[in-house]
Amino acid sequence: MIPVMEFRQFSEQQPAFRVLKPWWDVFTDYLSVIMLMIGVFGCTLQVMQDKIICLPQRISSPPENTSEVELKSVLHLQSNISAVPREMRGLKTDLDLQQYSFINQMCYEKALHWYAKYFPYLVLIHTLVFMVCSNFWFKFPGSSSKIEHFISMLGKCFDSPWTTRALSEVSGENPEEKDSKKAGTSRSNTAASPGEGSLEKTQSLRSIPEKIVVDKPSASVLDKKEGEQAKALFEKVKKFRLHVEEGDILYIMYVRQTVFKVFKFLLIIAYNSSLVNKVRNRVRCEVEIQDMTGYKEFECNHTMAHLFSKLSYCYLCLVAVYGLTSLYTSYWLFYRSLKEYSFEYVRQETGINDIPDVKNDFAFMLHMIDQYDPLYSKRFAVFLSEVSENKLKQLNLNHEWTAEKLRQRLQTNPNNRLELQLFMLPGLPDTVFELTELQSLKLEIINNVTIPGSISQLEDLQELSLYQCSLKLHSTATSFLKENLKVLRVKFDDNRELPNWMYGLRNLEELYLTGSLSPDASKNIVLESLREMKCLKTLSLKSNLTKIPQSIVDVSSHLQRLYLHNDGTKLVMLNNLKKMTNLIELDLVRCDLERIPHAIFSLTNLQELDLKENNIRSIEEIISFQHLRKLTCLKLWYNGIMYIPEHIKKLGSLERLYFSHNKIEILPSHLFLCNKLRYLDLSNNDIRFIPPEIGVLQSLQYFSVTCNKIENLPDELFFCKKLKTLKLGKNSLSILSPKISYLALLTYLELKGNHFELLPQELGYCRALKRSGLIVEETLFETLPSDVRDQMKAE
Repeated sequence: MIPVMEFRQFSEQQPAFRVLKPWWDVFTDYLSVIMLMIGVFGCTLQVMQDKIICLPQRISSPPENTSEVELKSVLHLQSNISAVPREMRGLKTDLDLQQYSFINQMCYEKALHWYAKYFPYLVLIHTLVFMVCSNFWFKFPGSSSKIEHFISMLGKCFDSPWTTRALSEVSGENPEEKDSKKAGTSRSNTAASPGEGSLEKTQSLRSIPEKIVVDKPSASVLDKKEGEQAKALFEKVKKFRLHVEEGDILYIMYVRQTVFKVFKFLLIIAYNSSLVNKVRNRVRCEVEIQDMTGYKEFECNHTMAHLFSKLSYCYLCLVAVYGLTSLYTSYWLFYRSLKEYSFEYVRQETGINDIPDVKNDFAFMLHMIDQYDPLYSKRFAVFLSEVSENKLKQLNLNHEWTAEKLRQRLQTNPNNRLELQLFMLPGLPDTVFELTELQSLKLEIINNVTIPGSISQLEDLQELSLYQCSLKLHSTATSFLKENLKVLRVKFDDNRELPNWMYGLRNLEELYLTGSLSPDASKNIVLESLREMKCLKTLSLKSNLTKIPQSIVDVSSHLQRLYLHNDGTKLVMLNNLKKMTNLIELDLVRCDLERIPHAIFSLTNLQELDLKENNIRSIEEIISFQHLRKLTCLKLWYNGIMYIPEHIKKLGSLERLYFSHNKIEILPSHLFLCNKLRYLDLSNNDIRFIPPEIGVLQSLQYFSVTCNKIENLPDELFFCKKLKTLKLGKNSLSILSPKISYLALLTYLELKGNHFELLPQELGYCRALKRSGLIVEETLFETLPSDVRDQMKAE
């Protein structure tokens, strides 16, 4: 016989694929095996046994052209024969075995109906087509690759210790909480039942029993290797979902193969029902072979007709059951919304509320999995949840960043606070909140993180820096920061990185914001009111404002320092500055100003003003600064100022004056009537001459004329005996006066880039000047006496 196992390759698939075979596919596979056995059995009988046996048929009447005399002679002969006692009965044919075989073959070919001849082969072919069709989507490259990846991930997700841990954490929640959740969800389900949405709960999911009962302590143990494996699974599931949800090839192929099976079922039932009665035992055969056998008509017996008839009826019954099952499958495919899959029940049962609903081929495979075992979908859903992924990331993060490792990264920041800086981490390690000595926390490019209530353990925390971070706060953390945080620095690119909880920090004293802001909510990020920041004294904005927003005016009554760095955007409307009467420091940097804003002259308490990197060319308005009697520092550097008006002498309270990086050619003598000047920076201009009136500045400690065109120094410069820093580099000086010895407090002298041939030995009287503070060419330094050189080198 032909072994049935030889046909196994037509329906063979990987054992793991069984999870995608619902009960009807398994049932039809068994039906196919039975039908295959019928076909193989019929084919075996066809091959091994005689197909048909024929005998010549007795002549029942003489031919029409027989004469009466011949007829009488025949009858007479028969009567004579009948009168003689007969030893043998029947018709003697005088045919040999070869002739019988020839007759059998001719009658099999000519007289036997084709259905009776080919029935077992038809059964075999139809069954093989059924088997191939049922498993075609497992073999087709476009679908099999998706199925293999899905089943591979499904098994790993099912067996992952993280799945057990995630579900066990939910199962251990407060029973009262769980009951209230279930009550709320049942009410929502009752309300939604009259009009079902497009995303419906699957019947199999609704029947999920409470299967997950896990021992909590053992589930909580997850080593680093298992954590990394689970993290990789999350990434694979995320990418696979994006890939598979794009198309519906699996759904279309399964629908097509089901429709094809229904069509084939109808075809088989139609023609088999009409032809099954053609399978008969006795067959009359009439073939023109009289010249070889002497007979024309034969009576034949189809030896397998009785068995084939029974097999055909049995086959029809099996095909009918197969077809009804395929019809049910078609009903399931077209009646149910299989391109959408809702995890609603899983969300209710597990409490993981962010598990997303899926669509297309991803949804279809999950529906198929539910027909096998809904537990697979439930455990797989854990890896679709961002909350679950974040918990895993947090666990892995805690493994990697221990408290000891974080403590080694602590350093003192410019504000003399003990600071921890974390850069581009996937989250915020819980171990951070074990560093109770922490005073400043700096986070850079860390997204989707929630600061827990355990931050309240950091009792000394006063400063928080968030650079391109999107953070949320637990309610306890919000309360803690409202009371304790003094300094907040935020660098943002979008709304998510500008925290809403910032506006409620009532004890905040310093706020530094860097990012694009706009007064129009439809165009960009808007700075909301800072009214609740009652203690805010310092506000810094590095942005692109066109006017001073109202939110700044809201804190004008107590704001003391305002720093606006506008990145070259023209700041037009400055009238709101007049309301900030308590300002003591004001920076308007890169605001594209062409004149000194008049609103500044109303700030009577102003002590420092910085107008760096604007387009100011004329400062005639400087006379109005005489009303600002507390103004001690004026920075007009990095502009296009060509001259200094004589009104500068009115600013008698000035102590620091910055005119560097302008286009000044002449220094007015009136400048040196500001006799309180301690710091004067005139570097990077076109100055050729320093007036002797500079000697009036007896309080001068810092004087810089680097990168100018000065050829000589007035001797009066050396009467400024409090000078500690003198920068004369990159000029056209050729002689340094011996009176340099008058500057006994000098600690920094820059001479590099001039035309000196030698240095005066009187530099040795500048006892505070060391070699590191003398910026000069080495060859020029060697012109000093050896004792002076040794004195300077002695640190």
